[in-house]
Amino acid sequence: MRTITIAEMTTEAFAPYGDLLRAPATPPRQDQAGTMQNTRPAARANLALIHSEPMDQLMPLRRLERHLHSNQAFLPLAVEAYVVVVAPDRDGRPDEARIQAFRVPGHAGINYRAGAWHAHMMTLQAPGTFAMIVHEDGTEADCDFAAIAPLTVVLPQSAQENGRRLRDLESL
Repeated sequence: MRTITIAEMTTEAFAPYGDLLRAPATPPRQDQAGTMQNTRPAARANLALIHSEPMDQLMPLRRLERHLHSNQAFLPLAVEAYVVVVAPDRDGRPDEARIQAFRVPGHAGINYRAGAWHAHMMTLQAPGTFAMIVHEDGTEADCDFAAIAPLTVVLPQSAQENGRRLRDLESL
């Protein structure tokens, strides 16, 4: 089974897939913080609340999804940190050779561009809650799914070791 290592999220690394949403540089408000897209006049904005499970309960990944006609934003409400898995498009399918995973701190949101291949939301340790915004009309055109070869996403070795040490200390 393939394995990819989670990298720290940066604005530049995520740019091909969408926007990293952080606190306004100049308070109190930042307008146009992310690109809103909707190519279907009948599709309406849907503000949903999403419950997310930790990634170790959701591995291996077996599919990615995309919203071809709308951006999709996730804003953490009760999340310490989460994982974003993305892939560029290659002939209407995710380019499996170029799948990437990023660790996002719980104080930052993400906004996928329309057509960006991505995995479902996964937190790192405890379950979490996100607000999600996407334009939908209730048809199959709302979301495409693509099966991928099974893939496991792992933390960098140093983070795994720190987590093991913490669990060992807690068991004393």
